[in-house]
Amino acid sequence: MLVTFKCKVHANVVMFGDVAKQFLKFMGHCENIPGAIDPQDIDDALAKLTAETQRLRHLELQSADEEAVDVDDVADLDMEPVVSLHTRATPLIEMLQAAKQAECHVMWDEGC
Repeated sequence: MLVTFKCKVHANVVMFGDVAKQFLKFMGHCENIPGAIDPQDIDDALAKLTAETQRLRHLELQSADEEAVDVDDVADLDMEPVVSLHTRATPLIEMLQAAKQAECHVMWDEGC
């Protein structure tokens, strides 16, 4: 399942359902799809999402092996690099920042 986040002042953000639900939890919302964040609640959701993704990024950096795989060598290893939750959250964080500035809703629904 794909989930699309929409806001009138930002391009749509599409992500896998499990990741979207995790981000909704981080923001303090239930996993219901469809859903929306009112303009007055965006600041709180943005702060919670940013704090949680920063905490996870810090944990990822702490647990990184000294023998980390060089991204240029991935083709030789027949594997794909892991995309961190922090990286996956960046477009949604940018959307929330734009929505906060424009004082508009952020909505999400299943599909593209």
